[in-house]
Parts: sequence; C-alpha cells; structure tokens
Amino acid sequence: MNWLEVSLTVDGDLAESVADVLARFAPNGVMTEQGVRFVNDEDEGTATGPITVRAYLEVNDQLEEMRQKIEESLYYLGMITPVPTPTYKQIADQNWMEAWKQHYKPILIGERLLILPAWLENPDPKRTPIKIDPGMAFGTGTHPTTQLCLELMEISFEERRKTKEGDSFIFPLSCIDVGCGSGILSIAAIKLGATSVLGVDIDIESVRNSRENANVNGVGEELLLGQGSVAEILQGNFPFKSAPLVVANILAPVLIRLFDAGLADLIEPDGEIILSGILDHQAENVIEAGQAKGLKRGEIRQMKDWVAISMKK
Repeated sequence: MNWLEVSLTVDGDLAESVADVLARFAPNGVMTEQGVRFVNDEDEGTATGPITVRAYLEVNDQLEEMRQKIEESLYYLGMITPVPTPTYKQIADQNWMEAWKQHYKPILIGERLLILPAWLENPDPKRTPIKIDPGMAFGTGTHPTTQLCLELMEISFEERRKTKEGDSFIFPLSCIDVGCGSGILSIAAIKLGATSVLGVDIDIESVRNSRENANVNGVGEELLLGQGSVAEILQGNFPFKSAPLVVANILAPVLIRLFDAGLADLIEPDGEIILSGILDHQAENVIEAGQAKGLKRGEIRQMKDWVAISMKK
C-alpha cells in the first residue's frame, strides 16, 4: 500500500483549523510537528515556531476525489484567513518496525560489556550482553552519558576484584541507581557482579520499564525497584539506605540539588559514586558540589560534550 502525504506549515493559531480540515479525509488521524527550544539545562523543551500539519491518504481510486475535497475545504478556510498551498509527497509503505530496528546495532562498552538491542543475538560470547529495548525509557545505551557511566562502572568493579583485604575481596555487593530510567545501569551492575541493586526513579513508567528490561536480561529479585529518589531512600522506604557503589545518570543541575538532598549519604565509607549526564562546562560545578559533601574527585571520562565523573568517599 502507498500513501500520499499532505502537509501545510502554518502558525500556531491556524494549526488547529488546518488539522480539523485534514482529519475529515484522513482516517488514520493527523500529525503535527513543531520546533523545540531549551530555556536552560533543566528545561525539557518548549514548543516554538511554525507548526507542520500532516495527513496521509491511501493511494487508491478515490485519491484524486479526496485531494480535490481537501483543496476545496482549504479554499473555504482561506476565505476566512490566509492558508498556504498544501504540499504533496508520495510515501511508499514498508514494515516500519523492521526499518526502525535497522538503526540499532550492538554497542561495545569497555572491555566486557555489550549493549544489545533486545531482538538480536549476542555476536560476541566473550562479552556480557545487556539487552535493552530502544523504544523504552531514557537510558538505551546509545547516548554518551550512559556509555561513559557504564565504562566507569566496569572499571570500578574490576578495581575491586583486584583489591584484596586479607583473603577476601573488597567488592560492591550492593549498588544504588538513582534515576534508573530503563534500568540499564542497574542491570549492568548485577551482570558485573553486584548481588543486590536498588533502582529508583520518580517516574513510575521508568520503574515499570526497568522491570521489563530486567526480565529480558534474566534479572530477578536481586534488582529491587521503586518510585522515589534520594529522600525516599534515606527515609528507609527501601531495603537499604546506602551502598558501596552509587550511580546517577541525571542532568547536572539535578545532581547538584540531590547533593543538597543527601546524595552523598547514600555512599558507604570508602565507597564510590559515578555521576553522568553532565555537559563538559558543568563538570566543575558538579565536582564542587560533591567535594562540599566530603567526596574526592576520581576518574573523569569524556565523550563529545558529555562527561562522567567518579568520586570517592
């Protein structure tokens, strides 16, 4: 099946009227698209600029009749207010799910890890796969912030494996993931050797997505998940309040606020926190916030404009 895309780019006041016209002839609905601007580092995005309204008509014997009716309706709307001429484009149908999946490939992380789209088999048996559905919550492994965090986590676990205290290994048997998103860091911690991980997020959908991804990876009760953040952990809402390793892949301004909320208190003595989601020009502010809570700067890694920081207690 082929489709004819009908689109008009208009200002915000006209978009709703144009969408109403197109919706009469497009049984699958109408799509609107608008630009986004970011006021500051914490802004999730504010819509701005003209709006493009799109509808899709099935290419069949009635197509030309439908097209004439659309132009006639837009003509009458144009008698009230100026309306731009619609643009038409032929769209060939395809298996959109399969086309979407082709954009996602395995991602090598450090020496041991492999981020693997959930539908693929592990191409490298020597690496530990973390299977993630890219259609889910933030933290699919494709962004530098996640990759940097995973690299520092792998280093942390490896260092602890090599460090002996008498006959026993110093090892992060537990870990806290603040802002778990898709659960990728929590799952990685377990696959790297942690026996118990607490993952929390203020978004309940992220908590659900984390559990779904955990199931895909064969991770069960060793991953504890719940809705909340630093305050809820310190209040005792979860099975443990601190851990030898804490990870937080969140925006830098949020990390700084969380330090004031007690983020450093989640780290056990001689423990470590790995912070990511930080733009390079924000790194010093995050480090200073950690140092104000008694933490010492450890390793820093950078990819493009993004930075991940390890700090020790």
